[in-house]
Amino acid sequence: MTSLVVAASLVATSLGFAPSAAAAGRDKSNLPVTRDAEIESLISDYATPLLKAAGLSRSGIEIVLVNSRDFNAFVLGRRIFVNTGAVAFAETPNQLIGILAHEIGHLAGGHQHRLRERLEGAKVMAVVAALLGAGVAVGGTAAGANGAVSAGAGIFASGGAAAQRSVLTYMQGEETIADRSAIGYLAKTGQSGKGLVETFERLERGSLFDTSPGRNYLSSHPAPRDRIAAITDAAERLTPYGRADPAALAERHDLARAKIAAYAGGMSDVRRLFAKDPRGIAARYGDAIATFLTGYTDSALTKMDALIAERPKNPWFQEMRGEILLEAGRGQEASAAFARAAKLDRSGSGLLQAEIGQAMVVSGRPADLPRAVQLIQAGLQSDPMNAAGYRYLAMAYSRMGDVGRAELATAEGYWNMGSLTEAKVFAARAQGKLQPGTPAWRRAKDIIEVKSR
Repeated sequence: MTSLVVAASLVATSLGFAPSAAAAGRDKSNLPVTRDAEIESLISDYATPLLKAAGLSRSGIEIVLVNSRDFNAFVLGRRIFVNTGAVAFAETPNQLIGILAHEIGHLAGGHQHRLRERLEGAKVMAVVAALLGAGVAVGGTAAGANGAVSAGAGIFASGGAAAQRSVLTYMQGEETIADRSAIGYLAKTGQSGKGLVETFERLERGSLFDTSPGRNYLSSHPAPRDRIAAITDAAERLTPYGRADPAALAERHDLARAKIAAYAGGMSDVRRLFAKDPRGIAARYGDAIATFLTGYTDSALTKMDALIAERPKNPWFQEMRGEILLEAGRGQEASAAFARAAKLDRSGSGLLQAEIGQAMVVSGRPADLPRAVQLIQAGLQSDPMNAAGYRYLAMAYSRMGDVGRAELATAEGYWNMGSLTEAKVFAARAQGKLQPGTPAWRRAKDIIEVKSR
């Protein structure tokens, strides 16, 4: 598994469950973004019908997975950011679907744009101080950090009271609109609103709402109990409230949670998460991954082979088998496993396509390198945000003796991750080694000459 200007960071619109100011104020290049084809495919399947219901299916919305244990989901630009902690927190598909429906409500409602206009119409510096204070205070409450709460209160005291009340009241209204929109999308797609209600209730029990006496007007979201009551009423009236998730989807969801638990906390987290079903397929999947991460390759492979025998059409079991083999330096076997995964995958993940080539690079056979380059480039064409793909592409070119293209691959990797300074450095190095006028030379030139991202 590029810092934004302050005003832009403040128009990240979230569930109202205390997104930290730090999380909302960074884009993908500085967030701990994680790439995982299995989890991305699952979230995409959750989001696709909701985006269609919202009229956003053709709007190029991107879902970004953030490697964080914290519960959070927020929107920024045309991206929906979802923490791995939110996936692990959601006990059912419907709970995570409800979260996504809420975020899509923010996107469809243009809430970021209107909040930006609201900021421009207020005393901007006072509002910035107030909202940053809110972020510190609420984040501190979620973490139980008294010092952070005090710091937030202090920043609040220095802000313009009228301006902050105006903007925070506006934000509260947008949260209510996003809740209503979420219920509408769930109704249109024939899905229950119960998961969204359950998520709110669990978060309230976990003190992730700011419920300090007399502080509700300072909150960027409606009072928790009022919010839950309103959502429950709408969900029961407008959605098939008692409809359960399909068994196959519930299994996929638990497999994703097992993977996150294994990578985040190892065997202990897997056992804790699946204490009620320790021999279920998700628990065994998490156990196999945790075994791999502790360095027991042969045992991990044995466990994965048993899972593959049980679910031979699951592409992600094949992919994990490839990951284990790749880490063990068994490149040819890993490449074959990734190829089987790609054949079974219905999402057409560019990550899987690139992984076949990456494994061929690891195998060390010079004859495989041209094909490896083709496969990695094909994967990057459909998924240019694959940082590992650029590293392996650079490695392949380097082993082929093409240093110029190796430098260019590194430059393009930095470019697509938003690190413009590093991209320019490697592009300049690449241009000096490439034939002037060639497509590769021109790509390096474009990176060098760009003035802004």
